[in-house]
Amino acid sequence: MQQDTTHVDTPQSDMASEAYLAQLKATFEQLPNDIPLYLFAAKGHEDVFTQANRQVIRAFRQLSGKINLREYDLDHELAKKWNVTSSPTLLIAPERFSIRWLGAPMGEEARTLLETLILVGLGKSNLSEQSLNVIKKIDSPRNIKVFVSPTCPYCPQEAVNAVKAAVEMPELISLEIIDIQCEPELANQYAAQSVPQAFANDVLIGQGAQPEEVFILSLNKLEPQTIFIPDSDAELVETDLLIIGGGPAGLTAGIYAVRSGLRTAVVEREALGGQVATTPVVENYPGFTSVGGKTLVDVMVSHALQYVQIFQGEAVMELHAAKPITVMTNRRKFLTKSVLLATGATHRHLNVPGESRLAGRGVSYCSTCDGPLFKGKKVVMVGGGNSAVTEALHLFHMGVDVTLIHRRDKLRAQDFLAKQLSDNNIAVLWDTEIKEIRGEERVEEILVVNNKTNETSIVETSGVFIAIGYTPAVELAQKLGVEVTPDGYIQHDGKHRTNIPGVYSAGDVEGGFKQIVTASGQGAEAAMTIFEDLINPYWLK
Repeated sequence: MQQDTTHVDTPQSDMASEAYLAQLKATFEQLPNDIPLYLFAAKGHEDVFTQANRQVIRAFRQLSGKINLREYDLDHELAKKWNVTSSPTLLIAPERFSIRWLGAPMGEEARTLLETLILVGLGKSNLSEQSLNVIKKIDSPRNIKVFVSPTCPYCPQEAVNAVKAAVEMPELISLEIIDIQCEPELANQYAAQSVPQAFANDVLIGQGAQPEEVFILSLNKLEPQTIFIPDSDAELVETDLLIIGGGPAGLTAGIYAVRSGLRTAVVEREALGGQVATTPVVENYPGFTSVGGKTLVDVMVSHALQYVQIFQGEAVMELHAAKPITVMTNRRKFLTKSVLLATGATHRHLNVPGESRLAGRGVSYCSTCDGPLFKGKKVVMVGGGNSAVTEALHLFHMGVDVTLIHRRDKLRAQDFLAKQLSDNNIAVLWDTEIKEIRGEERVEEILVVNNKTNETSIVETSGVFIAIGYTPAVELAQKLGVEVTPDGYIQHDGKHRTNIPGVYSAGDVEGGFKQIVTASGQGAEAAMTIFEDLINPYWLK
């Protein structure tokens, strides 16, 4: 399992923080190679990104003397040598690798820089065996561009995939990590209005965070891939419980299961935390008056890692309910006595013309990830529940000119949130639905209809943010033959048992209130039920 290098700002003791820093220092001291950094900036132009580079690098330099920083103007001969034209640009060990950062590794991207420094210091990519088998097939140059944002929790996974590729094959693979806030014009040129997005040789190869092997396969084929089938059997892992899904339900279940004595593993194909990771602000979780969704996720993940083994970036490819239950991911095989499906739910789509074509080009489902690119621009937020109003407020405070579109004449959101909408004079189009999203390369306008008067009109907008609910992720459940409700959620009894012995469910995939606290509670309940059932199997009675 890859070591989690994310620094989590939690109310831990000073001793724990010192131990974390000591561990990082020890890691850097064991690296065999120095890590030279070259920062290029326009002469006499001291912007926030240049300053941020110095601050972040200064923090890392305190960890190790192996990290060296040199600064030059854009007119320096080294800038010409390495074809540096943007300010600021950070080059990382340019004599050995072609890795450059346009912008600054702030926020979530500090994680990317940390992993990059370690990989460069090692001089090894740490790619999995399956990824190595694929990347060796690349025999022509690949210039990778990964568009990221400091507020995007999914971006580090995709960016580190690209860093690994650049470290593994420096003779053929070059990499530019591009901050969309620092380089909005470049982002617009590539229509990269949703992050992360990865391009190779100016061809889109990845939209959203991809598992490592899927990214490498996409890089090889120069087209987006959605599935990776291992060339041979992966590593075998035997467990009492395999949890599929790393959101609040899955993480909590992992803690309770291990504390009960069960050998347990969690598999998550995307970023840990599920929807919570991209929620701007959480105001109703016990113990926190107000907390960022990603911060809350980091607390949960840090807690879970003390107990349970987590396999992040692994997609389940096959599963069979015969005893023992067999689960094959894109990296390994699991043999397990029980499975907990905590697969959550995915964003519901409008299903109107233009939505899928312009996804990532002005159509977005995550204000936290993509909002910064729309600062000073007009956008619409579609929905009337808590999520839509929360994200509309987040965009407003980010400096985005946002209008809420709701198909009814009254919000479903809590009164507290509705009042904030009114207090900030955020416009609302009532009784209105989007019929079409229009634009050539990116969103330019929408066709809307008033569902009471049937009058249609055109609304000019640069972005369409959608928060109209979720669709339960039941594909794996249906593969196993698990029954679902008429609404499409997993059917279960009062103890989270499905109709398949040994297969359980918890969290948003079951329907219900879809709250973080209820998902966590269901994860704990399910884990305790599984513990009891493995001791006294109800299906044998």
